[in-house]
Amino acid sequence: MSRIKSARVIITCPGRNFVTLLIETSDGVTGLGDATLNGRELAVASYLSEHVVPMLIGRDAHRIEDVWQFLYKGAYWRRGPVTMAAIAAVDMALWDIKGKVAGLPLYQLLGGASREGCMVYGHANGRDIEETIDNALHYKEQGYRAIRLQSGVPGLAATYGVSKDRYFYEPADADLPTESLWSTEKYMRSVPPLFQKARDALGWDVHLLHDVHHRCTPIEAGRLGKELEPFRLFWLEDATPAENQAAFRVIRQHTTTPLAVGEVFNTIWDAKQLIEEQLIDYIRMTVVHGGGITHLRRVASLADLYQVRTGCHGATDLSPVCMAAALHFGLSVPNFGIQEYMRHTDETDAVFPHAYRLADGMLHPGDAPGLGVTIDEALAARYEYKRAYLPVARLEDGTVFSW
Repeated sequence: MSRIKSARVIITCPGRNFVTLLIETSDGVTGLGDATLNGRELAVASYLSEHVVPMLIGRDAHRIEDVWQFLYKGAYWRRGPVTMAAIAAVDMALWDIKGKVAGLPLYQLLGGASREGCMVYGHANGRDIEETIDNALHYKEQGYRAIRLQSGVPGLAATYGVSKDRYFYEPADADLPTESLWSTEKYMRSVPPLFQKARDALGWDVHLLHDVHHRCTPIEAGRLGKELEPFRLFWLEDATPAENQAAFRVIRQHTTTPLAVGEVFNTIWDAKQLIEEQLIDYIRMTVVHGGGITHLRRVASLADLYQVRTGCHGATDLSPVCMAAALHFGLSVPNFGIQEYMRHTDETDAVFPHAYRLADGMLHPGDAPGLGVTIDEALAARYEYKRAYLPVARLEDGTVFSW
């Protein structure tokens, strides 16, 4: 029997903050799990160090399901991003260990590959439509089959998704939250022209996506989706806040544009109604915020019954450990849709050497045993934690709004 000998939390900031759990067994096998919660990293680190790690020591490292249930049901206070990120880190690390012991890449333990690779989408953005399309053409030239378009909004000084760098976007940009002004009316006037010009420039052989980032009411989202129908989007993401899952009924009544949601979800219960009523087309829960591979497989199985596909969040607030886990998961499930992909910095890649690779618009997790990711602890120690918050949005009259 392989017992958990030790578990410890590693915090590093090679350009942005990451929280990693390293578990070691009595046989000397180690596993990694991502526990990063953007802007609240230390809350998860403390939850792990003070509350979870002491309970792990001595447990059978191969009883993954039992450990998951113990941490979820045993705490009594269930769900929430902090709890589920901590459980996810343990879950990823234990799957990593199981793969290494078996000598197989994790996707083989999940049933093997269902496809040759995971189609990914890149992020094209710009201060205006012309700059956004120029960046999109650059992604197309690199072989991307799918591209998300976000552009600056005339009359607004700052817009979600628009960065100063073509490849790297880190919205958690300040020691205390910055504040920006938002106007949904100005935004909605700017989006249809963006996609009209994008189709003219990019053609119809590349998938186009867009992120509303929870900033429309259901009826506004319905109107936007209807206006975008001629441009055949792959999806319209986070069209409205989804705490009230029934709100998506209104959107569905007004548009056939495919809908994606779920990067802020933590459990299957957050998506249950959306999936069962077929109010969405893609579920975007992440491995780390969604309780790990064990739980996300349940979500995918439920979604598959209703022809809802996966589209896991994959921005740089997830470490390469989580990206690898998402790729093993995505390669194996039958209802994979697409994987978000934002490149990490060279500093991050050096701290987290990994086996996954990009080719022809698709990522493959590689065939190294387990997750295929390691951590250079000496290098990680050079990058100290830096508090960084996501921005806060206000309407032009000063009202706090969804960011």
